[in-house]
Amino acid sequence: MVELALAQTVVGDDKAANLAALRTAMRGASGARLVVFPEASMYHFGRPSDPLTPFAEDLDGPFVAELRELAAGHKAWILAGMFERIEGSSRVYNTLVLVDEVGEVRDTYRKVHLYDAFGFRESDRIAAGDGKTLSFEIDDVRFGAVTCYDLRFPEQMRTLAAGGAEAIVVPAAWLAGPLKEMHLSTLLRARAIENTVYVGCADQCTPGYSGNTALFDPLGVTVASAGESPAVVRGAIERERVSAVRKLNPSLRNCRPDLYARWLEREAVART
Repeated sequence: MVELALAQTVVGDDKAANLAALRTAMRGASGARLVVFPEASMYHFGRPSDPLTPFAEDLDGPFVAELRELAAGHKAWILAGMFERIEGSSRVYNTLVLVDEVGEVRDTYRKVHLYDAFGFRESDRIAAGDGKTLSFEIDDVRFGAVTCYDLRFPEQMRTLAAGGAEAIVVPAAWLAGPLKEMHLSTLLRARAIENTVYVGCADQCTPGYSGNTALFDPLGVTVASAGESPAVVRGAIERERVSAVRKLNPSLRNCRPDLYARWLEREAVART
């Protein structure tokens, strides 16, 4: 069993204030083994025309140094989003950084699905990752992680589940708007049910973002959730629950990747 905390925070253009919000949330998450913060916790997206390169940092910069200090001080794993500098580029990476309980950077993930949708073009300012996924283990529980818009692409989360993930966490900056909150909760629950995993989202909240940070169990049952204000949502990731649900609903075992590969090959041939 792993105690998970999902921190819902406000992120703005003041890096010091953003770090202060992380420190406050860490106090509220006291005792959790893994604390997940939103996408872009270091600095906000701003207006679509605003460049992000002046505010991006390296992985050995001050933001990650603060994450390392917080993790070691609270003896907890931390996952948080930042904008990572790309040498010589006008774009940045949208990166998740995983830090362990002694303050060591364990891994990173660069978002692969860029939010070129609903009138936005994330790819104008952000470069996509190379496809490397993020999975890690805490106390014998296997986790996977994706970022925000990745949630709309079931292939990535199925890949993590097929690789052994029992819980998948989703740092997000899910923009508010017509039906957007409904999309978020529906997709989170669907990804949990179809992959028989826990799915937890740590979202930015108002102004401008959906909030509704939540944790769903492998049958899509809401374990805990928040509204639109800053909050820390907590819940236990229980391997026994995953095992029981997978006996009831063996969807991973019933998959037909042999057929899926054939279908994809047929589509590729048809397109050419």
